[in-house]
Amino acid sequence: MTIAVERVFDTLDGLKRVAQELLQQFPDERFFAFFGKMGVGKTTMIKELCDNLGVKETVCSPTFAIINEYTTAQGEPVYHFDFYRLKRAEEAYDIGYEEYFYSGAWCFTEWTEKIEQLLPEHYVRVEIEENDGVRKLIATIIND
Repeated sequence: MTIAVERVFDTLDGLKRVAQELLQQFPDERFFAFFGKMGVGKTTMIKELCDNLGVKETVCSPTFAIINEYTTAQGEPVYHFDFYRLKRAEEAYDIGYEEYFYSGAWCFTEWTEKIEQLLPEHYVRVEIEENDGVRKLIATIIND
């Protein structure tokens, strides 16, 4: 496992820049699995990624719906998952996660640790940490 991107930022402008760099660093990737504590900025980063993809819909955490669907400027689907409310990974089967995960469409997952064993063999793991308002993002391609 090699680190492809490691960035530190402490402003919203910094976050926007990191989101843009993330898409540039991984131009052929479509599955980004986010890891980090509550309030660390996972949803905000996904909002910025969607903005960079030209999504016009309001991007918000699908905490209760579990999944939100958006459309890029090129008409591609974007699936945004929030697995926070799942008690067991098996509950992801109820939403038909496989259809989304293996569709080749953009997929962004939050609270991924709840369903980690269901992830595809290939994805970008994005870890965000926060310490005194400074955030560190580490993105790595996983190829199991």
